[in-house]
Amino acid sequence: MELFPTPSNPVPSGAVCGRIVARDGVGLRFARFPATKSCRGTVCLFGGRTEQAEKYFETIADLRRRGFAVATLDWRGQGGSDRLLKDPRKGFVRAFDDYELDLEVFIREVVYPDCPPPYFALAHSMGGAILIRAAKHSRRWFDRTVAVSPMIRIRLPAYDAAWRTVRLLRAFGLGRLLVPGGKPGDVMRRPFDGNKLTSDSARYARNAEIIELHPDLGLGAPTVAWVDEAFRAAAEFADPAYPSTLRHPILIVAAGNDEVVSTLATDRFAIRLLGGAGLVIPGARHEILQERTAVREQFWAAFDAFVPGSGA
Repeated sequence: MELFPTPSNPVPSGAVCGRIVARDGVGLRFARFPATKSCRGTVCLFGGRTEQAEKYFETIADLRRRGFAVATLDWRGQGGSDRLLKDPRKGFVRAFDDYELDLEVFIREVVYPDCPPPYFALAHSMGGAILIRAAKHSRRWFDRTVAVSPMIRIRLPAYDAAWRTVRLLRAFGLGRLLVPGGKPGDVMRRPFDGNKLTSDSARYARNAEIIELHPDLGLGAPTVAWVDEAFRAAAEFADPAYPSTLRHPILIVAAGNDEVVSTLATDRFAIRLLGGAGLVIPGARHEILQERTAVREQFWAAFDAFVPGSGA
């Protein structure tokens, strides 16, 4: 296993990269990075759907400057981890519960043995949803969690009709097909104009270059099964009592101009947290950590105020 640099995105110094295997036999790529000054603990970094460790080299550098070691993994079915279908560009998962198998082996074999405590989590989009579900299931691995644009509810026109459609398709055994209207090409090969992810053209180009030079890291549209699982998770999150059951400090940072997940649903979820807080960054698109510097600075100010020991 290795990490893949590009001219504009070098691998951070001191990286250790390897492979671990979840209980169901799926191989996962992980990477860890030592702190660059007196260590204040470890931040475990989790990306969203389609993403890979390389996309977060800048964020890893930001965390290390704050005195944290960093550990990250690629979720099953994407990045440098094992793909789950014959067509590796299809975004598939059998069940969102399977992602918790990834978390378990990552914590047990990478974080606890080799990373200094205390442990914090920073998760984006799908990664945020996975960590929130794990917290609901009483997985207390982290002292605090920061969820950025968590996938509380995906934004789709005719939401209820869309879910009925994917449930019907899956019932007929078509869960491995691309979702209707989904494109097989890699997400990051699409042009900057009209993208829903970031308003920063330079960071968008940097992330697109990763896939251009290392196409095996790319991923296309989701399958029917993945979308159905996202709807099922959203139905859980929609229960008004759900946030109050999370006995874990969570900061939820939402994007004001998010066209991928619902900012309104995310904000309502955050308001009901008993041990957490919510923040909406005006003008930000979905990928706050890949946004223009002014947006990222607002995020890091919130992170520094919430995570103990931040050296910023």
